[in-house]
Amino acid sequence: MAEDKEKKSLADLKSAVKENEAETKKATTKSDAKADSKEDKPAEPQIDQHGRAYGTGRRKSDCVARVWVKPGSGKITVNKKDVEQYFARPTQRLILKQPLEAVDRTSQFDIICTVSGGGLSGQAGAIRLGIANALVNYEPGLRPTLKKGGFLTRDSRVVERKKYGKAKARRSYQWAKR
Repeated sequence: MAEDKEKKSLADLKSAVKENEAETKKATTKSDAKADSKEDKPAEPQIDQHGRAYGTGRRKSDCVARVWVKPGSGKITVNKKDVEQYFARPTQRLILKQPLEAVDRTSQFDIICTVSGGGLSGQAGAIRLGIANALVNYEPGLRPTLKKGGFLTRDSRVVERKKYGKAKARRSYQWAKR
C-alpha cells in the first residue's frame, strides 16, 4: 500500500512538472512577443500643444533645470536672460551647448530654461542634462548618439558631509606640537 501511494505521488509529481513546463513555455512566448512588439514600435516624440519638448536636468544636491526645446534659430534663454548674459564664463556656455553640437542641431532649436539652486557650474551641468533629455523627447532617434556621448547620464557627485572631529569632510584641525 505504501508503494502505491509513492507511485501515485510520483505520477502526480511528473504530471505537475509537465504542466509547469507547459506554463513556462507559454509565458516565455508571451514575453518574447511583448519584447518584439516593443522593439518593432519606435519611440514616439513627446511634444506639447505649443510644439515644445520638455526635459529635466539635475546636478549636485539642489540644482534643478527645466528645459523646453522648440524649432527655431538657435537662441538659448536661461531664466529670461540671454545665455551670454547669464553665464559669463565661456566654459559654462560650452558645457550646455555640448549635446546640441554632438547631434549637429546648434542652430535648429530655440531653448528656454528655468534653473534654480546651486552655483553657476552646477546649473550649467543641469541645463546640459535637461537639453539632452528634451532633445530625446523631441527626436527619439538622437538617443543613441547622446547616450554614447554620456549626455543622458546624471552626474551623481555631491558634496561629502562634514565629520565630527574634523574641520571639513576630511580636513583635520591644525596640529600643534607644543
